[in-house]
Amino acid sequence: MVTIREAREALKLYFGYEQFRPMQEQIISDVLQRKDVVVLMPTGGGKSVCFQVPAVVMPGISIVVSPLIALMKDQVEALIVNGIPAAYINSSQNAEQQYEIENECLAGRLKLLYVSPEKLLSSGFISFLKRLNVSLFAIDEAHCISAWGHDFRPEYTQLKALKQQFPSVPVIALTATADKLTQKDIQEQLYLKNPSVFTASFDRPNINLMVKPGKDRFNKITEFLERRHKQPGIIYCLSRKATESLANKLKSSGYSATYYHAGMSANQRAKSQDDFLKDNVQIVCATIAFGMGIDKSNVRWVIHYNLPKNIEGYYQEIGRAGRDGAKSDALLFYSFADVMNMRNMLQENQSREEQTELQLVKLERMQQFAEAAACRRRILLQYFGETMRKDCGNCDICRNPPTRFDGTLLAQKALSAIARTNERVNLSLLVDVLRGARTSQVMQAGYDRVKTYGAGRDVSTLDWNRYLHQLLNEGFVEMAYDQGYTLKLTEHSRQVLFEGRKVQLVKFEETKQEEPTVKARPKKELIKDALFETLRTLRKSLADENGVPPYVIFTDTTLQEMAAERPTNKISMLAISGVGSQKYDRYGDIFISKIIDFINEEQAKGNKMKGATHLATLELLQSGMSIEEIAKVRSLNPVTIFSHLAILYEQGYKVNLSPYITKQEYAAISKAIIKLGSDAKLKELFEYLDEKFEYYKIRLSVSIFKKENNQ
Repeated sequence: MVTIREAREALKLYFGYEQFRPMQEQIISDVLQRKDVVVLMPTGGGKSVCFQVPAVVMPGISIVVSPLIALMKDQVEALIVNGIPAAYINSSQNAEQQYEIENECLAGRLKLLYVSPEKLLSSGFISFLKRLNVSLFAIDEAHCISAWGHDFRPEYTQLKALKQQFPSVPVIALTATADKLTQKDIQEQLYLKNPSVFTASFDRPNINLMVKPGKDRFNKITEFLERRHKQPGIIYCLSRKATESLANKLKSSGYSATYYHAGMSANQRAKSQDDFLKDNVQIVCATIAFGMGIDKSNVRWVIHYNLPKNIEGYYQEIGRAGRDGAKSDALLFYSFADVMNMRNMLQENQSREEQTELQLVKLERMQQFAEAAACRRRILLQYFGETMRKDCGNCDICRNPPTRFDGTLLAQKALSAIARTNERVNLSLLVDVLRGARTSQVMQAGYDRVKTYGAGRDVSTLDWNRYLHQLLNEGFVEMAYDQGYTLKLTEHSRQVLFEGRKVQLVKFEETKQEEPTVKARPKKELIKDALFETLRTLRKSLADENGVPPYVIFTDTTLQEMAAERPTNKISMLAISGVGSQKYDRYGDIFISKIIDFINEEQAKGNKMKGATHLATLELLQSGMSIEEIAKVRSLNPVTIFSHLAILYEQGYKVNLSPYITKQEYAAISKAIIKLGSDAKLKELFEYLDEKFEYYKIRLSVSIFKKENNQ
């Protein structure tokens, strides 16, 4: 039997990580023991590793059921870059291409094969699978199998055939969003045998949660984007028309944007998605047709232009930001009109009454989240059955706690107006009555003659809407959805009107600065960011050459660690999280060369500006310190210290380089310098010399050569 130790070795070799994230090792251990497993893990939590690592180490081939072509393509590209043989079969391929992949499977040359549920259950495919040594079935986006889930897909319900046809092959079902009812349904629908169920924390503390009023959305979006220069993100819109209109407005304002929706042709959708994945455009405005399974790890923000239908969908969509663990933002625009529009859509589109009722209840929970006056993260986690003991500190409510006040008089005015209009007014009409508006609807109904007409004209329409939403949420008012959304009094409201019950309301005052203040950063941080941008440019160039998204080369967090640690040799580069042996062989030397070039350029600029940093190194060297000791004292990379030595030697200072490079080494390196020229890049010399000499020896040799030849 394959051991967990082999799985750990595969994690480092192929994925570049020293250890598993929480739960991953236990999940993989159960899979290796051929147990059925259900995994509930938030987007970005590392679900893919839970089946990809077992697939690599177990004998045979693993079959991954995936709902979207985009998801298959992304994951297969990333696996191939990591050195893992994988492929997919879907409708984007012709018969000849699919035949070639099937032959690869039969020859035992693939470890993972991605297929859609339709393909998996098509005529003859089950028979084909029986000719293979199938080690594992992985059902991704498993919530699609449940009618109680937020994205039910009927074709998923046929996947129960897997256990019937392959009773001894373990199944791992994975999803990012599922309540308890959906979790139970997944197990029953797939006929899983006593499955291990793993529920990871749904907390994504790196995502900053914000909700803003839906008024003046476009200007708020551009203000938001000004703080996030070049950061990629997604704007979700309710309608296809809105995605196109918003993308065009953003382009007219100078932003790099595109749109995506189901009404576009397959080629148009593919191009929009590809441009976004490959960082050719910064922003994609999309309907919810975009995003499921998109593995782009460097999405830094997600905006919801309209209120989502349910919390599951909202949480899955914001989870597409910050998959790499870096700080990210989720901004939701909210208006009561969005709720009404969504409610009407659900009632018109649902054919099954019980499904309509379920979706309306889920929409109401989403509305309550948007109107919340308490920590938003606690509300989200509570929805998924997870209790958070303290406020998160990373949402708009926590950063700007609302001020509560005695709102009893306002509540009495509103409740009295509802009573005096015989509970026949909806929310917007009630506000008109309270503010004394002379609309045709008010005048025709005679509401201008009720005692509370105009009793709240000193309160703005926006604030009245907010206060009434609070009264709804806290049970002082009910809404009769089947009676034109008219407002009804409750037992609680009668206590306020007749028994002296007090009401606390929240005063919402949108501050000018809801987001954390951006403080001036020290020079060291600015230099680190400059190196990160340099490495990001290199990554984009390599990605374009290889026809893959940039994050497939290295994630943002890996580049940030490179920028901070500045690895200049194989050992230090392999210590960077996300750099495995396979990726080092492909890209390691290229990134090392760029880092060394950056360090040298930084040093050259420093000489022009300050002119003394290499002299500080000289003083420490003359005091008897080693290169490593100097680097530690000066908080610099050793390669920087060697660069100082090279500069000192060229400038005529008495520096003995013989302890660092032998005559034989210099003789060999100097031949390459003569051939390529003393101005050749270090990487060019490194490769010409068949990678036999470390970069610092080449740098020192160039200095000696220049000095000897008066260059």
